[in-house]
Amino acid sequence: MPLIPTLTTPRLILRAYRLDEFDAYAAMWAEASVTRFIGGQPLSREAAWGRFLRQIGLWHHLGFGFFAVEDRVTGAFIGEAGFHDMKRTLIPSIEGAMEAGWALVGAAQGKGLAEEAMRAALDWGDTHGTGERFTCMIQPDHSASLHVARKLGFAEFTRGSYNGQPVVLLERARRVASAA
Repeated sequence: MPLIPTLTTPRLILRAYRLDEFDAYAAMWAEASVTRFIGGQPLSREAAWGRFLRQIGLWHHLGFGFFAVEDRVTGAFIGEAGFHDMKRTLIPSIEGAMEAGWALVGAAQGKGLAEEAMRAALDWGDTHGTGERFTCMIQPDHSASLHVARKLGFAEFTRGSYNGQPVVLLERARRVASAA
């Protein structure tokens, strides 16, 4: 299994998930403010468990995945950020691209933490990722996430529908340092 890196920012630590934080993870995914634009419904504890295990397993099979996001001052689990490839039935397909995503507990939203976490994740992905681009999928009325994506350098390349909901598909080129 690949080593899951630990990334630090001024306010955050991005790291591997720990089993002892599952209750905090499940609580986050039960918050309507978290799921409003991600699936539309709070997750049951069982569904959160499946998602939690998926996030851990991504690293083993893809060499990339999501990071648990920890507040550097308090040590509290406050969200997740990173990449997946969900094999989504979507036209145009984004399969094979590192799809970026982030979610923070309600109390951590609106403080610039999603941008801070994803800047660290994208910096890691630029060096260690796969493919030529990153993608992300955001509902068109989720203005906060669209704002974060644009600040991170993502640009809309099309609109479509996923699971009956309209979505904006965005992309950002991977910034791979050239060998000198």
